[in-house]
Amino acid sequence: MWFLVPILGLIIGTFLGSNISFQLPPIYIKYMSIAVLASLDSVFGGIKAIFEDTFDGTILLTGFFTNALLAALLAYLGDRLGVDLYYAAVFAFGVRIFQNLATIRHHTLTNYRQRKQRNRGVKNE
Repeated sequence: MWFLVPILGLIIGTFLGSNISFQLPPIYIKYMSIAVLASLDSVFGGIKAIFEDTFDGTILLTGFFTNALLAALLAYLGDRLGVDLYYAAVFAFGVRIFQNLATIRHHTLTNYRQRKQRNRGVKNE
C-alpha cells in the first residue's frame, strides 16, 4: 500500500505541472530540467525501495531535494567554467532511473506471476 504514496505524488505533480502556467526565463530551463530529472530519480528510487521493503520517507525526501540541488549546482558550475557538466548529471540520473525502473518491473512481474500461480493452486484444489 505504501507504493501508492510516490506514485500519487508523481500523478499530482504531473497534473499540477501541466495545468499551472508558469514561465521560466530561458536561462533557467537547463537547471530546472536537470532538477526534474534528479527528482524523478528519487521518486523511482522510492518506489523501488517500497518493493524491496526498505522504504524510509526521510531518505526519500532528503534524496529528492539533495539530488535536485546537486544537479542544479553541477549545471551552474559547468556554465561558470564553460563546460557542460550537466551531461554528467543527465547520464548518472538517466542510468539510475532505468535501473530503478527495471527493478520495479522485475518485482511487479514476479509478484504477478506468484499471485497467478497461487490462484491456479486454489482453483485446482
